[in-house]
Amino acid sequence: MSDSDIARGHIDPGLFRGLTQARLSRRGALRGIGALGGAAAVSALLAACSIPGTNQTGTADTRINWTQWWAKQSKQGTLNFANWPLYIDQDDNGNSESLKRFTAATGIKVNYKEVIEDVQTFYAKVAPQLRAGESTGYDLVVLTNGWQFTEMIDNGWLAQLDHSQLPNFVANAGRETLFPAFDPGSLHSAVWQSGFTGLAYNEELTGGPITSFEDLLDPRFKGKIGMLDDNIEYGSAALLAIGVEPTKSTPADWKKAVSWLEKLQPSVTKYYDQGYTDALQNGDIWICQAYSGDIFQLNAGGHPEIKYVTPKEGQVVWHDNMAIPITAEHPVDALKMIDFVYRPEIAALIADYVNYVSPVPAAKDVILNDLGDPDVANSPLVFPTPEMLAKTYDYYVFKDYADFTNWNDIFNPIVQS
Repeated sequence: MSDSDIARGHIDPGLFRGLTQARLSRRGALRGIGALGGAAAVSALLAACSIPGTNQTGTADTRINWTQWWAKQSKQGTLNFANWPLYIDQDDNGNSESLKRFTAATGIKVNYKEVIEDVQTFYAKVAPQLRAGESTGYDLVVLTNGWQFTEMIDNGWLAQLDHSQLPNFVANAGRETLFPAFDPGSLHSAVWQSGFTGLAYNEELTGGPITSFEDLLDPRFKGKIGMLDDNIEYGSAALLAIGVEPTKSTPADWKKAVSWLEKLQPSVTKYYDQGYTDALQNGDIWICQAYSGDIFQLNAGGHPEIKYVTPKEGQVVWHDNMAIPITAEHPVDALKMIDFVYRPEIAALIADYVNYVSPVPAAKDVILNDLGDPDVANSPLVFPTPEMLAKTYDYYVFKDYADFTNWNDIFNPIVQS
């Protein structure tokens, strides 16, 4: 992360998620599960919604005929895969059943590296290589949507995916993963896992349920409120609080959202980069903006008094996305991995370990009936209900760097004052 990022107060939210609460190990012996047939026919949905072909885009890679590009590629038998720490199923020795099955099914050897700890740092490393047309050393990367990811798409640094080689993705992807605002039509990305940012509260201290952002303005909670120390997160929450969908917001809306945040500010004890889960448990704060995966893990760790809620005004969803750098040496091998993890039985192995929102709804039945883990299968924080999804919105997608800077200039004074 650069000094200018720190000075502006904008730190990558993916880093926060990695620090706030260590993911619980779900390292029990995995029972063998049989292969399942295709789940819901999302392919019909894709056709009905007219997802464009692989040679159509509005970004800098329009000069490439992607049908011809993919026709020239071939399987090489090797995959260099960059991911976040503790973000795939692993046993006590660090071995992954899903990766083992991938190699058995495809013959592709996976060099799996847990080298991404925040998007900004990783982006700063690979951007010069991509700009120069050089290999990054990775064929598949998992990156959170945000300005850097958008810039990679706009610069033409990510290969367009050949959906004809992704039958499991087409058949099994949840609708909310198919049409992200930051990559319409999933042309350049496929969701690895997702999560929500909403509110969490200590029910033993609040004296009742929290249901709305307006509850944060209740004088009873003054000095007992926490927010996340990231302007994308608290800015998005404020937009929802004033009734504006982030993706449809304007700079005028951003200024109105700042007014709401200023009204809330006297009640906020701290803007947290990490440690908010400890503060909720200890009673230092009673209510806090929170990531869904963190609260799932708190509950699983013996803290049922900490509740996650989707505010009535809505919540935002973030996606960690698989993408293939344009300079990848083994792009077909990467494409095969993307498709493989959209098999319900494989998606189930991953979701049962990491406890974030699975992009494959059919994985729920596998976790429930084959892995025998109802706590994960029945959790709306891993398999959200239709009611939750109806109140879930994407983050604002920045048009360019000037747009990104304007957002920072408007929202940063909240944590800097």
